[in-house]
Amino acid sequence: MSSFTFGGRTYAVDTQDFLATFNDWDENFARGMAPKVGVIAGLSEDHWRVIRFIRESFVTNGRCPLVYETCRTNRLHLQELKTLFPAGYLRGACKLAGVTYAEGYLDQAWAEELAEHVTTESQEKVYEVNVRGFLVNPYAWDERFARYKAWEMKMPKLTEQHWKLIHFLRNTFGEKNLVPTVYDACEATGIGIEELEKLFPDGYHRGAVKVAGLRVR
Repeated sequence: MSSFTFGGRTYAVDTQDFLATFNDWDENFARGMAPKVGVIAGLSEDHWRVIRFIRESFVTNGRCPLVYETCRTNRLHLQELKTLFPAGYLRGACKLAGVTYAEGYLDQAWAEELAEHVTTESQEKVYEVNVRGFLVNPYAWDERFARYKAWEMKMPKLTEQHWKLIHFLRNTFGEKNLVPTVYDACEATGIGIEELEKLFPDGYHRGAVKVAGLRVR
């Protein structure tokens, strides 16, 4: 991790100068970083409109908006966006907004919760999965994997009930080196099959077990 200082404040950044922690952002970060991404004459209201849109979208929707969304909402042609942020959308606009490309994978309801965990270290962690998306090494699992895998599967925010089942699966695997059956899981957690379907619409094995970083061999 590196650092960037401007206006009397020091910010933790990664090796590409992306802000390490979303919540550490302030307008001075954008002002100070602007020349490093090719915005030499200072930030105009047009710049700020895009920057604020990106940040507000992240807080509201839990993800970095796609370039299409930013252009459409702000009524910008791509060439106009390029004029404003010559270094690029991700490496220019999103960087000044304190959002990295990695944060494009967060889900709406998790914005506040996950923003606190989006650090350089978490961005650089790599999970090996097989062709079906199951974690290859179950011992490499952590709760961050579960959150991101759930998002990939278009699930809602992981609630207390989700975690209850996930942790049961993880604890059982740790103690017995096996993945419990759906019957055992429902009985142990008190989660009925109807509730299980709502919690993990992709199924028990392809949903709950996958998010728990396990797989039935």
